[in-house]
Amino acid sequence: MKVAITGGTGFVGRNLAARLDDAVIVSRRTGVEIDDVDALTEAFAGCDAVAHCAGINREIGDQTYQRVHLDGTAAVVEAARRAGVKRIVMLSFLRARPNSGSAYHDTKFAAEEMIRASGLEHTILKSGMIYGPGDHMVDHVTRAVRTLPLFGTVGFRERTVRPVAVDDAVGVLIAALEGRISDDTVAVMGAEELELGVAVRRIARLAGGRALFVPLPLWAIRVVAVITEALMVVPLVAKSQAKMLGEGVSEPLPFAPEAPVGIRPAHGFDEQLIRAALPTGGFTLNDLRLVRNLRKRAARMEA
Repeated sequence: MKVAITGGTGFVGRNLAARLDDAVIVSRRTGVEIDDVDALTEAFAGCDAVAHCAGINREIGDQTYQRVHLDGTAAVVEAARRAGVKRIVMLSFLRARPNSGSAYHDTKFAAEEMIRASGLEHTILKSGMIYGPGDHMVDHVTRAVRTLPLFGTVGFRERTVRPVAVDDAVGVLIAALEGRISDDTVAVMGAEELELGVAVRRIARLAGGRALFVPLPLWAIRVVAVITEALMVVPLVAKSQAKMLGEGVSEPLPFAPEAPVGIRPAHGFDEQLIRAALPTGGFTLNDLRLVRNLRKRAARMEA
């Protein structure tokens, strides 16, 4: 089976590509813009299915939710039709829905609706937080703990999460690409539900540090998100993630059934898998956008 993977150089996309014998990587890094129908059609030629993994959790420059989630998905559907692709599998977010108050959630759901209305065979995977080497969750919590081990919990009632191991998420993707999931929309969640604070402390302990918690209202977490989006190359918390933290990531909304037994994720927030995902070191000045840009500019001038 030949599969084209949009977002194929991203976290989930590259893990999926590593598990497939015949994958076509589609991304900006391979010279294909997500909203370029002609380039996508050429990339999809001869493919049996498309894994639509492209997505962003914050807007930077011309990489907007409108362009990536909406225009990009419309282009993927049209290119799939032109190329004669039989099936599309879209990786979405567990709580993507309309009128959520978050442009990320709203546009992800609108993209789901485009796939549903496409007339093509499809499966939509509404996934929770995915963890593994090169992720955001384990990576950033570890770096933060090693730099400044202070975390804010949202309100006074702990929200819960069901983290998904990346190998488990990829397994569900492959099952959907092979047509082994009968439902057109399924929820992808890890086997263990735990409070967010418990998850952070587990990471901190394995990273050799401690996490200190201060209860904060949601608006304060949003302020942190705005500041870190503005200052950091990859923010400690993005605005879309502040929304996620405020409501938890352990139940699909709208409701969707889990994948069949034998296909659904089997791992919880596994200590061995967390250890494998731990980065080296903590945050440095190079994680600041201003510093990174200045160093890039200096390197260009030297060249």
